[in-house]
Amino acid sequence: MNRTITIDRRGTMTLPKPMRRRLALPDEGGILIAQETAEGILLRPGKVVPAEIYTEEEVAEYKRADEELRAILPKLKKPARTPRKR
Repeated sequence: MNRTITIDRRGTMTLPKPMRRRLALPDEGGILIAQETAEGILLRPGKVVPAEIYTEEEVAEYKRADEELRAILPKLKKPARTPRKR
């Protein structure tokens, strides 16, 4: 479906409601990824993925815990069984 979309002074574009519905885009608060291509601009639905930012202290704590695990894991592994002789 081709539509003509105008851009206002602030650079805002409005996608027609039928197009938003067909593409399952929200009426408000949605995110689109704009990619420049040889043919023009490609708009794709985007997603926000929550990310947690750790402090230096938290990173150091996680590294200490990793080191402890690395020291313990070899002790927990069972030795490989040798086949019985018959």
